[in-house]
Amino acid sequence: MLEQLGINAKKAAGILTAVHTEQKNEALYAISKALVDHAYEIIAKNNIDLANGKKAGLSDGLLDRLMLNEERIKGIADGCVQVAELDDPCGKIIEETIRPNGLKIQKISCPIGVIGIIYEARPNVTADAAALCLKSGNAVILRGGKEAIESNKAIANIMRDAVATAGLPKDAIQLVTDTSRESSTALMKMKDYLDCLIPRGSAGLIKAVVENSTVPVIETGSGNCHIYVDKSADVDMAAEIIFNAKTQRVSVCNACESIVIHSEILEKALPVIKEKLDEKAVIIRADERARAVCPDTESATELDFATEYGDYIISVKTVDSLDEAIDHINKNSTGHSEAIITNDENNARVFMNRIDSSSVYHNASTRFTDGGEFGLGAEIGISTQKLHARGPMGLEGLTTTKYLIFGNGQVR
Repeated sequence: MLEQLGINAKKAAGILTAVHTEQKNEALYAISKALVDHAYEIIAKNNIDLANGKKAGLSDGLLDRLMLNEERIKGIADGCVQVAELDDPCGKIIEETIRPNGLKIQKISCPIGVIGIIYEARPNVTADAAALCLKSGNAVILRGGKEAIESNKAIANIMRDAVATAGLPKDAIQLVTDTSRESSTALMKMKDYLDCLIPRGSAGLIKAVVENSTVPVIETGSGNCHIYVDKSADVDMAAEIIFNAKTQRVSVCNACESIVIHSEILEKALPVIKEKLDEKAVIIRADERARAVCPDTESATELDFATEYGDYIISVKTVDSLDEAIDHINKNSTGHSEAIITNDENNARVFMNRIDSSSVYHNASTRFTDGGEFGLGAEIGISTQKLHARGPMGLEGLTTTKYLIFGNGQVR
């Protein structure tokens, strides 16, 4: 079955590479309308997934990622429109030179080809990924988790039908309906058909794909995100930013998982931050110096400082200098998003230059690391690697380059 999907995708990719922007946009508008028109159908299938997820004991955070309602479906549909309204990333002339022998050489952007995406309990990824791949001229093979299979099948079928109304091949979007581990492993070995594989989900999933795939992988981020409260920080601002970054959606990869606090502001800042986090009953796991200030916290281990909880839990580490904060964060971070809260502009610059993550903030929540918030439209994921693409991956991250050479009889 997977081989046939690969054959279908290769054929569709060959068609998409020559499709005009207007036709791709027509397909995206058709997808957006179809998702809204069939919202109740999608919600009915999603309710099956939610019921199965509760029986399976999924955490509240995972159930939140899984859940779809009219508002979220409308948001997904709006994302497709936003992608349609973005510039086409394909066919751009990046460089152009004329050689002494008269050859004109153009370096242009072009689709990658066939992209495989392995993800877990987030049915919105089905639509977001398909929209981005379609606009960037790529065919996509989607392989979601068993937790969202009914939702994914409903969304994928609706999108495939919508694409066909615009005159594009249905097989530009395909879904692997076998959610066994074997299908995931097999997808990782499809180097004859896939040009690129993108995992989205837990640290375990991403590690498995990176270590086992023979297809080139774009590593997207688990998010052990930190917020450092510097000694000159506005305490109330720090509390509000941390509260937002931790609790606005605890299950997402750009949520704050660890607070790092300068010792000179610890006694002043931590009680205020804790009082705010108590509004959402966030469990704090703190080091000994922080626990001396707020005894009604749990003891943190070294493992806590390197953990992405995805839940109402946060760690606290006390440091004595900016250098120590940077070293601690770079050691424990997953390279996703970090922030500094400070009124010292020099410290902010040093922090932002030396932190080795895809997105680094000064006096703002890490929750902004998102394709939509960065003006990229829907995103394929947050790349935490350094080659090809880094940070929120929008349309340009889904293209590569090739050279076009124009001559009039030159030989070498």
